[in-house]
Amino acid sequence: MPHTGREFHNKIIMVIGGGRGIGKRFAIGFAALGARLALVARSKAELDLAHIEIEQHGGNALRIRGDVVDPEQMAVAVDRVRVAYGGVPDVVICAAGVAGPLHSFLHSPLKQWKDALQINLMGVVHACRAVLPGMIERRRGKVIVIACASAVSPKLHFSSYATAKTAVVRFIEAIAPEVQDDNVQINSLDPGPAYTSLTDEIIRAANRLDHNVVADAIETRRTGGTSPDEQMKVAAFLASDASNHITGRLIHVEDDWRKLRNTTLKPDSFTLRRVK
Repeated sequence: MPHTGREFHNKIIMVIGGGRGIGKRFAIGFAALGARLALVARSKAELDLAHIEIEQHGGNALRIRGDVVDPEQMAVAVDRVRVAYGGVPDVVICAAGVAGPLHSFLHSPLKQWKDALQINLMGVVHACRAVLPGMIERRRGKVIVIACASAVSPKLHFSSYATAKTAVVRFIEAIAPEVQDDNVQINSLDPGPAYTSLTDEIIRAANRLDHNVVADAIETRRTGGTSPDEQMKVAAFLASDASNHITGRLIHVEDDWRKLRNTTLKPDSFTLRRVK
């Protein structure tokens, strides 16, 4: 890992959606780097299991039950972190997400379609509303939003998921300049393929989805997807002071983060990919 010293020792890192999937993976990774963790998720059982894994890696975590679709619950979660750890989070990772209905748009129950949008998009909005005031007051903070498959062509029957994930990237691009002068950086991170519950959902819906998408999911289940170490290297970079000059960007796990350390980025580089 690029940050093997004490940079994250006692840093407060809040992982929203930290009970499973990518969120849990990053929580375990930052625990190994000595961070003080706060996990937020809807499921107590998932929080408890994640906590056990974190303890096995020598860490500990504050467990907070909260639903990202409820802005008040996100505000309460941030307050609990402040009381437990004596300050607002240094880093917030927004990793809560669902696949939504894997059907054609017209055959998707509208409530399911909207509910997925609430979690995948508005959940990030609510998290930012809850945490940014404290970061601005302190004049320091990092927000990393997981934006899977947001820079690729839309996939058949993923309309809710694709809409939300793409909107999240644009949302981050829009608000990052508003807090830049307060020394708060907000970026999107595409961690590449990883074996999560979404992988299994895709495989179960194989008869409705593109063959190549299903084949990729099967391969991800077989291999586990992108190496957790590679994902953590990029996440740790974006959470570190070495990335203070980077904000409002969409960074993919395969991007060369080492070159980004000493690079002045052009205004439109590493933003939502455009078709000319």
